[in-house]
Amino acid sequence: MGPTAQNSKACALWCPPHSSCVNGTACRCAPGFISFSGEIFTDPLESCDDINECGPPSLVDCGEAADCQNTEGGYHCTCSPGYEPLSGTGIFQNESENTCRDVDECSSGRHRCHNSTVCVNTVGSYTCHCRQGWVPKAGSQDKQMTTICEEISFPTWTAPPGIKSQALSHFFNRIQDLDRNFRSASVLNTVQGLIQEMGDLLKTPGDLKTLPFSEQRFVVTDLLFGLENVLRVVSKALPKGPLTFNSSTGIELSLEVQAPSYRNITLIQNRTQMMLTCDTVHDSGDSGPAVVGLLSIPGMDRFLAEAPLVLDAEESTTLHETHRGLLQETSHILLSDVISAFITNKDTENLRSPVTFVFQHSVTPGPREKVHCVYWEHGQNGSGHWDTRGCWVTSTRDNSATCHCTHLSIFAVLMAHDSVQEEDPALTVITYVGLILSLLCLLLAALTFLLCKAIQNISTSLHLQLSLCLFLAHLLFLTAFDRTENKMLCAIIAGALHYLYLASFTWMLLEGLHLFLSARNLAVVNYSSVNKFMKKAMFPVGYGVPAVIVAISAASRPHLYGTPTSCWLHSEKGFKWGFLGPVCAIFSVNLAFFLTTLWILKSKLCSLNSEVSTLQNMRMLTFKATAQLFILGCTWCLGILQVGPAAHVMAYLFTIINSLQGVFIFLVYCLLSQQVREQYRKWLKRIKKTKAKSEKYTLSSRTMSDGCKHSESVILGPTKNVLHLLGAWPECKWPPGHQRLQDGGNHRHQHHLRSFAVLMAHYDVQRRTLRVATVNVCFRVTNSHPCKTRKN
Repeated sequence: MGPTAQNSKACALWCPPHSSCVNGTACRCAPGFISFSGEIFTDPLESCDDINECGPPSLVDCGEAADCQNTEGGYHCTCSPGYEPLSGTGIFQNESENTCRDVDECSSGRHRCHNSTVCVNTVGSYTCHCRQGWVPKAGSQDKQMTTICEEISFPTWTAPPGIKSQALSHFFNRIQDLDRNFRSASVLNTVQGLIQEMGDLLKTPGDLKTLPFSEQRFVVTDLLFGLENVLRVVSKALPKGPLTFNSSTGIELSLEVQAPSYRNITLIQNRTQMMLTCDTVHDSGDSGPAVVGLLSIPGMDRFLAEAPLVLDAEESTTLHETHRGLLQETSHILLSDVISAFITNKDTENLRSPVTFVFQHSVTPGPREKVHCVYWEHGQNGSGHWDTRGCWVTSTRDNSATCHCTHLSIFAVLMAHDSVQEEDPALTVITYVGLILSLLCLLLAALTFLLCKAIQNISTSLHLQLSLCLFLAHLLFLTAFDRTENKMLCAIIAGALHYLYLASFTWMLLEGLHLFLSARNLAVVNYSSVNKFMKKAMFPVGYGVPAVIVAISAASRPHLYGTPTSCWLHSEKGFKWGFLGPVCAIFSVNLAFFLTTLWILKSKLCSLNSEVSTLQNMRMLTFKATAQLFILGCTWCLGILQVGPAAHVMAYLFTIINSLQGVFIFLVYCLLSQQVREQYRKWLKRIKKTKAKSEKYTLSSRTMSDGCKHSESVILGPTKNVLHLLGAWPECKWPPGHQRLQDGGNHRHQHHLRSFAVLMAHYDVQRRTLRVATVNVCFRVTNSHPCKTRKN
């Protein structure tokens, strides 16, 4: 055997399958196979593996509608499912040999569609569609290979229970006839018969008009929603495209049956137009035809015209804000036909995109008439009412209205006439005159408290701050309350008014607190503690508390500052209670303070001797004490009493008393104060400059003596201070030549004034009682040195 034969025999021993020997040390993989080292390899441990020509990545191109099939050591191309080769050869190697074409499974009978469906060929496949007038069975979907359908059936529609009416019975007998004769092939006749029967019933309602209004609305609600439901179902059997039906009585039905698409739908009738977006129409996910319907029902207004109207919260609030509590009632008339708008999907409560309606009408709204887009809410008992929730008017013209609605239902356009009580011009005049007088008096009072050194104390400081806050609040109210042109400016004005009036009431509360504490301290002769407390608390409370309330209100709902008609707080969501709450609390507390103070003073005055208890100025004391009710804001409770038959009288009382609050402050604290009147005289005399300095001194002395002539007795200690807070007792200074009794000593008067008497109070620490006697000396009571009394 030669060397060549030996090498060949050795090669055959180690070359792996799917390879051939190259020489004694190398092997070559067969076509369609490859080793790790490549086509030729020398490692006896390597093997030849199949090459996947079909990929990925694909090494061959079979062409369109063809699939690559890998084989051991090779490949071939075949037509994809739903295609077949035109040449008849089922296997080919590349695109140039590709003759694949679509197979029509429907015409060739290769489909598996149920006999309730129609086969529709598609490129490379097919689908099974429900026949016209048929719908997929429950649990099945249309346009699938496994779709199973059933014929559309007439939905159940029966007469509303408990209603006895021959006309209604005849109508539902005709509906039952349509039900029995219904076939999907005759759906056009069925739809025409439905609207004709409804028109005939509305044209000749017969004994329906004799039913009570509640029963009439109950029947009409059933008719409207029943007809809508039947049309929604049977219209699926209609051929695709737009359709219009008319009855001899004027009912008009516009329908469009549409396969799923991305086209918006617009339905136009003689007096109504409806526009829907494609996502609204096909949002149900139903693969069947989409039905959109618009039904106009003239004659339905005779049953629904007087149905109640319910405005949504925002419209109702705006309406009452506009008329500022003068709204008595709202009457309305229907401007358009009653329409029904429906689509295939029953769930239309919250549409993805609002539906647009354009209504034509022949009535031009007046100045107190507003157009509303409304829908029919059937309610719990089925009687129904008109409602505006979810619908709003986007634009109006003299004879048309455009509305947007976020749901579909029974719609109409009505015009509401607001029956408004005319604003009383007398109240307006009283308000402006009273506020102007208050502004003048508050300005004079503030200047008096600020410039008159003789009366400056804690009480005067409280009066001054109250006067300033009321002055600024009234001034802003008169000049800017109705400046609603700029919303931002109006909100700022409303916030400022909120703060100023709250600050005014807070200072009224401090006035009442000071009065109460002064009266309470009569029992302990500790008047200085009242001053210390008020000095520390009055400014932080008077200006800080209102600032906190306004800050919280503005931070929580800033958009509720300012209304469409005034720069004040909006009534929505109880926002006004950010003002009314503190005000009601303050005048309630002040009323309690006032009554408690009167009770304490009554018990103290009754303990005085008969000469003092029968003062000649008790009438003045009563008047000034009553005036404190007005100054402390207690009369604002009259605003709550403006209800019922007495509302008009209470409105007058409220307006007169509270607009003159500044006048009461000036009257009580300035004009009826002996010291202030004397100070006014001094200022007038200084302005005139007609007297000499010596004459001024004489007049001043006489003034001081006359100042005490206001009362024939002077009360010392805390009692005098409380009565002075009420404005009922003058602050008398000691005339020249007279001194006070200090630390239990006694000095007689150097000059005896007319019936000038002084009361001495002896405080018993153990019994906590106050003994009073008449003496003719002036003294000061102290706890450590009680004074000895000496009667005349």
